Amino acid sequence: MDVFLWVIVPYLCLTTFVVGHFWRYRYDKFGWTTRSSQLYEDRLLRIGSPLFHFGMLGVVGGHVIGLLIPESWTDAVGISTEMYHVAAVGGGLVAGVMALVGMVILIYRRRTVGPVFSATTNMDKVMYAFLGAAIALGMWNTIAGSILSVGGHYDYREGVSVWYRSFLAFQPQPELMGEAPIGFQLHALVAFALFALWPFTRLVHVFSAPVGYLTRPYIVYRSRDDVQLGSHSSRRGWERIDK
Repeated sequence: MDVFLWVIVPYLCLTTFVVGHFWRYRYDKFGWTTRSSQLYEDRLLRIGSPLFHFGMLGVVGGHVIGLLIPESWTDAVGISTEMYHVAAVGGGLVAGVMALVGMVILIYRRRTVGPVFSATTNMDKVMYAFLGAAIALGMWNTIAGSILSVGGHYDYREGVSVWYRSFLAFQPQPELMGEAPIGFQLHALVAFALFALWPFTRLVHVFSAPVGYLTRPYIVYRSRDDVQLGSHSSRRGWERIDK
């Protein structure tokens, strides 16, 4: 079971992630968009979107540091275990709360604003469910494992992080995840399921950047006052029509 859950399933999900993006870009290039709904409503969007996106930047940054950087590296630069723990827990909670609150606002907006709800697809709903579950489980692991010590203290840097690096190096050690608390296991499985769904949702916009705007031609605007159509000169205001 450990081999199935922590070797086969993750590799299948990441394969779907890579191949799915290639397929989406190849055959659905015009669908590669967030399907912006800003024209329908922008009051809630101005609050929820920055909270969610900046919170997710912090969440992703924390995962990159926690999973990819070995403990020996932080020790080598003078960051003690206690310092790392305080920064990880404090920063992780702030980023998690921002992302979660922002996501709740965006979902509320999507559900209560008619045109926005009409533009919501079934894949959007599935994506929100998995993304919300991943964020909630991550916060639970931070609070329960690091603050409340529910089930005893667990150092993910000696278990989950080592497994993740071995997985990326194609030398997986499934027994490390098999020994992790259930909260970390569920968080990992939900995250990999989200990666498998990613190419088929609006999340593809994460890999888009407006690079073309740097080299596109200028758009020239001209006033109608400077343009004369035919022999009739234009005037401001209403013109009288003689019957």
